Amino acid sequence: MPRKTSVAHRAVTAATWPVGIVLTGYAYVWRITPMSRAEVEGTWEEDRPPELDEPVDQTEVQRPEDGNGDYLRRRYRAVIAEPSKNAAQVMEEIQGDPNIVVPNALARFGKTRGEKGRMEVGDEFLIRMPGPWDGPVRVCEVTPTSFRFITLEGHIEAGQIEWRARDEEGGRLAFEIESWSRPGDWLSHVMHHRLRMAKEVQLHMWISVLERVIRRYGGRRDGPVDMVTRRVDLPVA
Repeated sequence: MPRKTSVAHRAVTAATWPVGIVLTGYAYVWRITPMSRAEVEGTWEEDRPPELDEPVDQTEVQRPEDGNGDYLRRRYRAVIAEPSKNAAQVMEEIQGDPNIVVPNALARFGKTRGEKGRMEVGDEFLIRMPGPWDGPVRVCEVTPTSFRFITLEGHIEAGQIEWRARDEEGGRLAFEIESWSRPGDWLSHVMHHRLRMAKEVQLHMWISVLERVIRRYGGRRDGPVDMVTRRVDLPVA
């Protein structure tokens, strides 16, 4: 079962939230990485989350239908020219410890289930973030070049997120982060879609991860960092 945070820890997290938001906002304002952003209408048939395999423990998961507000499929992508490692080598390192490419001011992956130094289906992490939320997730798929999480109760989002690397022509490396989700509760819906604060913090976080991947395994960035959002109406139950 996922580990739930104590009332005391939630109080401390909420108290430090403004500090984290200020630091995140400062870094966001001074970002100079070229970005390409697009938002289009999607369909449930094309953009529904990947199916969960039967062996995956599905207790306490947050599916999109459990969330609030708009359902979004969002992909962040960067391409590295002349990378120092191939896709499988990059992913092996990141699966061993995602924190090597995650800015500590924005998030910290703490493993709560599973063996350290590797990643397997069923492993769980608690992601500490600069806000009144922690992000419990469970690993639901692992391949040599990717891994995917499903969110658990208490996460700011309800859905899935995947990290993947791919070798491309000309010796280039593409790294992508893709999510299929809705805000996890009414507060995160307000913060994400009404005030847009959580949306921009999330954007800043994932672009920062891509920047760290580029620095660690570059080479050099080939073109702008790309973000595509597909907004989807959920089917009526």
